[in-house]
Formats: sequence, structure tokens, C-alpha cells
Amino acid sequence: MENLKREDLTRFKFLSGTEISPDGRTCGFVLHTADEEENKYLSNIYLWDEIDGTRQLTASDSEGSFIWKGRDRILFSSLRDKNDKEKKDKGYPITSFYEISTRGGEAKKAFQVYLNVSKIEHIRDTKYLLLGSFDRRLGEIQGLDEKKIEEKIEEMKKENEFQVLDEIPYWSDGGDYTNKNRTRCYIFDSSTEGLTPITDEFTNVESISVHPSKEKALLVTSSYTDKMSSYNQIYQLDLMSGSCEKISPISDFNYYYADYIDDRIIFAGTDMAEYGVNENPRIFVTEDEGLTYVRIAEPDLSLWSSVNSDCRYGSGRGFKVAGNHLYFLSTKEYSCHLYRISLDGQLEQISTEEGSVDDFDVMDDTIYFIGMRDLYLQELYGLDHQEQRLTSFNDWVVQDRKLSTPMVLSFNNGETSLTGWILKPVDFDKHRKYPAILHIHGGPKTVFGGVFHHEMQLWANLGYFVLYMNPRGSDGYGNEFSDIRGKYGLMDYEDIMLFTDKVLETCPSIDRENLGVTGGSYGGYMTNWIIGHTKRFKAAVSQRSISNWFSFFGTSDIGYYFAADQVGATPWKDYSSLWDNSPLKYADQVETPTLFIHSDKDYRCWIPEGLQMYTALKYHGVDSRMVVFKNESHGLSRDGRPQGRIRRLKEITDWFDRHLDK
Repeated sequence: MENLKREDLTRFKFLSGTEISPDGRTCGFVLHTADEEENKYLSNIYLWDEIDGTRQLTASDSEGSFIWKGRDRILFSSLRDKNDKEKKDKGYPITSFYEISTRGGEAKKAFQVYLNVSKIEHIRDTKYLLLGSFDRRLGEIQGLDEKKIEEKIEEMKKENEFQVLDEIPYWSDGGDYTNKNRTRCYIFDSSTEGLTPITDEFTNVESISVHPSKEKALLVTSSYTDKMSSYNQIYQLDLMSGSCEKISPISDFNYYYADYIDDRIIFAGTDMAEYGVNENPRIFVTEDEGLTYVRIAEPDLSLWSSVNSDCRYGSGRGFKVAGNHLYFLSTKEYSCHLYRISLDGQLEQISTEEGSVDDFDVMDDTIYFIGMRDLYLQELYGLDHQEQRLTSFNDWVVQDRKLSTPMVLSFNNGETSLTGWILKPVDFDKHRKYPAILHIHGGPKTVFGGVFHHEMQLWANLGYFVLYMNPRGSDGYGNEFSDIRGKYGLMDYEDIMLFTDKVLETCPSIDRENLGVTGGSYGGYMTNWIIGHTKRFKAAVSQRSISNWFSFFGTSDIGYYFAADQVGATPWKDYSSLWDNSPLKYADQVETPTLFIHSDKDYRCWIPEGLQMYTALKYHGVDSRMVVFKNESHGLSRDGRPQGRIRRLKEITDWFDRHLDK
């Protein structure tokens, strides 16, 4: 077996977008592969059924999502036509859709829309429900002649030389300025190419759910012109008339999801009154066709997958109504499982194996999901009482590469039970001493678990112990555990340091004089905090971090509400708490050589957060280095372009190799 390499990233296969055919016999999904030379990802549609097993359906490398149209036809978006590509390069908002038979043959262009479509639902015949991005400066261009469209595109290019801001948030991580840009809902008729906007130009549509009758749909929306609220609304759309009516059962509420279950409405959300913006949602259902409702579940768990891994690409489904049940994903401790709940509140855990269910689809009694199990990367699974792995795209990783099996370390901090993991170096020799890297996850409301994590396995292959845990603030253990508002750098820091002590007691082969620490986002914040509060680490790598709650408040796309909620202060109210909780305050105490990694399109933790800490360390004579990745976002380590991801791994490992003795 060979050692795992940085470049193995380009051989991994990532799966997303499971969709079961209307007859329940076939499951479609999208397979993604990194192309290092072209610096992009290649995406194609695959099918699985019991007769033929796995087979590839498309091959143009540009299919990101699809829907079924009948039992043997698929509609998908793709950019194949030369003229369409040229328009896209010129700045046209254009999405082209193709149809292909699952029995074989070439894909045929069905229609195109002058709109960047993010979701499509087939209503009937030639009618579709779309979600697409709307730029108020450009306006609607569907139906205009080509000359007029080109004129408007040229006007937009001039507009792009400057930017007017008159609302918050004014940008979105990984994108660009989003001022007065919205995701709108439209009805599209492919026979006439008519595109009718349903929501107004100031309303953002977060999700749509269509009733099985195809006569109505639910829209979760937020509308604003100056400051986006933390609350949103539910609207009901009459698909026959196009009329839209607000039907939010609860006011001052954050709706995560809403759908029909028979003629009732099932929804999940929270008023954030007790635990703030990170409060776990509850599940409700309306009692009749009116808007009275009852709470049917309060599992004190998040309703999403928060299990960390750097081996995913593409989006997936988190909720689906099937029969008389709502199926959903939820993170429990350090695994994400598939659950379902009935109208009478009976909650049932459907998947039982440890790991992560990343995406799923359900039809009648048929369940398919994309998951990560043990040290296997993503594969497609069937679930019928027991799990059955159906694909083997990534078997070579387990079969041909040296991997370190995570060892669980459970311990208590007072009355709080905590869990962490240890990866030994792959060629471990008990007679040697090894350096160790402490890795801190982001969030803070996410979790580490036992699933495959490329960068940590890489470090184990390079001769490091790797340590990681779920301190208080993490997801999966209930609201009280995850609530560290006003306590950043206190109880979480205590948990992480105690974990480090426990690992050193457990593993005498670790050289306690050769410890490194790293983390991204919240993990970057904690890295910045740690180096200002202890000298025990010989090297650090701070990634996409927060260093100053003042600047984060005013520049992050979530800063104005996240900082106020998590720190419990604003620059005008208890400003001392913002500074006391800022790692920058303690930068004059740092002696640890530190590498800072940031992306210039990271608008979640904007680049000044890294620059301020880097400058402070340089000012105080601390060995430090900063690497800026251009045109990358907050998610560089997870979905950044291949060349950037590989260079990032090189920078981190080179820094630790330089400062930690092996």
C-alpha cells in the first residue's frame, strides 16, 4: 500500500443530488471529480438500478443537477451550446436545459431561460416553477430582442465599475456584492418562453415545496430593503392563478422548511428566543386547512448534517415528505442520521450506522442515500432495514492507501461528557516520539466524527499524530451544550486544553514539546485565541479566522446579527465584551510561529480578520506568514478549486514540517 498524497484529492469521487425515478426503480445522482489541470470540477449524471447496477448517463462534465420527467426521461441544466457559452462569457444570465432518455441516446436541448436558475420544478405540460437570481440593475431580459439584451449587458458592464450599497448584508460569501440582488420565484412556459415573476424584486425565496396535486406551492421567503431580518415568512402560491398569499403560522419566527403532508402543512423552525441564532428547530404541523398548529417534535437536535469532512462536493436534500411521514437529516452526537416523524409525533431513527448521511431520497418504502461510513468516502447506499453499499467509486482509497483508524477518546470535564479522536501516524513505531497536530473544527455548531478527512489522514501519513474533538459549542449534543454565547474562548478553550492533556496522558509517544494547532473559521478563531493564551504549541496555522469582533460585525455577510448574538454585544452596547473576546487583544502575548491562510472572496470571515492578526504578530516580531488565495471563498478547504486546495495543503504541511521536529 502507498502513502496517501495531497494530489489524491483529484482522484476522489464526490456524490450529490439523489433523485428516485417516478416508478421507484432507478436512482439518479451526480458524480463530481476534481480536474487539477483545468482547475475545476467535472460533473456528470449517473444511474443505479438493480438490473444494470451503476451506469453513466451524461458525459459533458457540466451537469450539476437534474429532475425526472416521467419514468425514463431526465431534464438537466448544462452549458453545451457554443453560442450559450459565448453569452455566458459576455455576462448573460442564462441557463440551458436538456432532456435525455435513460434508455440511451443523445441529450436534446429543451429550452433556455435568461436567468441563472438555482432550482426547477415541473408543474404540468410545458409549465415550470423556477428559482433564479435577479439583479435589479439589469432587470428582466426574458422576451427582449437580442440587440436590446446586448445593450443592457453592456450597460451592466459599466455599472460593474462601481458599486452602490444601501442595505445589509451587501455581499454573500463566495459570490460578490449582492446589494438588491434576490432569488425570485418564477413560472416559466417553455412553449411560449414566457417567464412570469411571482415574488417582487425585494423578496428572497429560500425554498419552494410543490403540493402533489401541482396546484399550489409553499415558499419560504424573506423581504427587506435596508436590513435583512433573522425572521422569515411562509407564502402559499396558487399555481393556477399565480396569486401568492402570506400564511405564516407563527410570527417572529425563523422557518427552516415547510411542505405539504396531505392538505396540512408541516414546518420546522425556531423563534430563537432561548438559545439565539443557533437554537435547534422544532417541528410543527397545522391541525386543519386553517393555520392553527401543534408542535409534534422537539428532539433538541439540529435538523441538518453538520459532520465535518473535506471530501464532499455538491448540495443535497435535507427534508422530504413521503407518505404520512416527514423524513429529515439530524446530527446526533458525532454522526448524521436519517429520521422520520409521523403526524402524531412518533419519531423514528431510520439509519443506525455511525458516520454521515449526506443526501437522500425516499419513495414509498424505497430509500437511497449518499453516505460516509468508516474510512470510506461517499458512496450510494440502499436502506431496507439494513444498509447496502451500492457503488464502489472510492474503494481504491481504502484498498491502496495507508490510512489511520480513528481512536475514540471519551472523558469528562466536570459533569460534561466530551468526545475526541486520535489518529496515529500510519507507520507508527511505539519506540519513537512523534509531533502532533491539534485540529479544531469550524462552526462552532458543527461536529467532528470518525468519517474520512483527507487533510487529517494526510498528516497521519506524514508522520504526525492528529488530535480532534467536539468541545462545548459543537452540534449534536443539544441546545445547552452548543450554547456558548458570551463564552467564546472560555469553556471551549478549557475543553480543548483538557482534551490535549488527556491525549498526552494516553499517548506517551507524542512529543509534548512538538505540538501544532490549526483550525478554520471558528477553528481559526480558536487558533488565534489559543496562541494568545498559552505557549504550549510550537507552531500554528490559522485559517479563515475571526480576530476582531468589531471588524467582523461590520464586514462579514452575517456579522451584524451573528456577532451581536454570539458575543451578546455590539460596538455601541457593551463594547468591552467585543474587545475582551477578540483574539487580537492578546496578540502582544503571542510567541507561536503562525501561518495565516485566507481567501479574498471569503465574505464570511473577510480578509481583514487574517490581516489584522498577521500584522500584529509581525509588529511584535513573531515568525509569521500569510497566504491569500485569490477568487476563493470561505469554503476553500471543502469546495475550493483543485489547485487552491492542493496548494493550501502544501502550505500547511510545509509550515508544520518546518517548525515541528520529526
